[in-house]
Amino acid sequence: MKNFNLLLRAISIFIVCAFIINCSNETLDLNNINTDTDGDSILDINDNCVNIANLDQFDTDGDGIGDVCDDDDDSDSVLDVNDNCPLVENQDQADIDNDGIGDVCDDLIAFTPQFRCENGFADIYPCRDYDLMAHIPIADLGGPGAAGNDSWGWVDPITQKEYALVCTSTGTAFVDISIPNAPVLIGTLPTATINSPWRDVKVYQDYAYVVADFAGNHGMQIFDLTRLRDVTTFPETFSADANYTEFGSAHNIVINEDSGYAYVVGTSTFSGGPHFVNIQNPTNPVAAGGYSADDDSHDAQVVTYNGPDNDYSGREIYIGSNENEVVIVDVTDKNNPVHISAISYNNLGFTHQGWFTEDLNYFIVGDELDELNLSVASTRTLFFDFTDLDNPSFQTEYFGPTSAIDHNVYTKQNQLFMANYTAGVRILDITNIESGSINEVGFFDTYPQNNNTSFNGAWNVYPYFPSGSIIISDIERGLFIIRQSTN
Repeated sequence: MKNFNLLLRAISIFIVCAFIINCSNETLDLNNINTDTDGDSILDINDNCVNIANLDQFDTDGDGIGDVCDDDDDSDSVLDVNDNCPLVENQDQADIDNDGIGDVCDDLIAFTPQFRCENGFADIYPCRDYDLMAHIPIADLGGPGAAGNDSWGWVDPITQKEYALVCTSTGTAFVDISIPNAPVLIGTLPTATINSPWRDVKVYQDYAYVVADFAGNHGMQIFDLTRLRDVTTFPETFSADANYTEFGSAHNIVINEDSGYAYVVGTSTFSGGPHFVNIQNPTNPVAAGGYSADDDSHDAQVVTYNGPDNDYSGREIYIGSNENEVVIVDVTDKNNPVHISAISYNNLGFTHQGWFTEDLNYFIVGDELDELNLSVASTRTLFFDFTDLDNPSFQTEYFGPTSAIDHNVYTKQNQLFMANYTAGVRILDITNIESGSINEVGFFDTYPQNNNTSFNGAWNVYPYFPSGSIIISDIERGLFIIRQSTN
């Protein structure tokens, strides 16, 4: 027992001596306890980054090391130098749009609205569930006195940047909206002839195709959109890469991207019916005939059909909004287009434009003049059952909350986006078309003065950008970029 006590005492003395020796090697100089090595007015003893001035003492991850000294500010095990969002933990480094900014940072930075929709307004604009990301006035896009009209979108397949293609009375403007709250006007393509209040643009294989109505021998301008990557001085004035001149003026252009054919409507050829153009070689378009058996087409949609009517699977189907009816035409054989069927409806004013639901079961139509000239008291949208293309039928109709005129409509998943002139853009839930249960779930009104039955305000809406950004082209106010509100 005595030997054990002696051993325990020896061990204790050894530990005490080791502690004293270790403490004698400490670098802390008690005589200089008030040292401020980096001169940032914070004493070293309290400074979370002793050697680099950091008066703010930011420490994002709370690890006791100031951000300016920390090589992993968000403690996600990805060093800041390699981290696509260095201040927010994102170990998976997700970047859905491949723009080099992690998704968690995109939402925090690029997708912060300039004006949130709060208490029914985003800035001066009435709204419901849609925020205003940014706005570019029409004078910036088209010059003094310009007016806005149609629009479309393009995503650069290399950079994944998103661009708004905005038509004006003077030409076409190209706007980088990749950072939706800080859009950049890259440049403009002036009209090929004279100014026009009607201009339309669509995209095929990274080329824009532009037509204009009441514009003399305008033809179809072709512009290589990849040129937008190389612009260094903004905005640049562009020239077209090619021009198709087999017609002069045209009201609209439709492109089936699956087949590589453009369908130009409202020209002086083919009685205003679709003028076919092979654009498979984008800058060398070739006339491919046309269709004149029905009345003038005001607008159209063309699809390679994969809907419920098996009789037409794989066929190229043209749906024309022909002012006094909707026509369905098989245009697979350009030398022999075949009329399939047509349908009209009650209280017809002017069959303006329409769009398929994504399952191709229904076709949705806007009549531009029924609110103005007939007894239709509020905005009316018509739904047709197209499950049998040989026998289309009326399904139901929806009446909106205002008397504004409806213009262009587009579907995305189970929603319908409608550009309704003075009432702005309205968003409907169309999940239950079959039962007739259609409800408005949001809106953004670009024309705050009123909701009168007049040709002012929102001309077009484009809801197809992968990021979720939505563009609106407005006659008087230019380009609006909106997004659905988030909590």
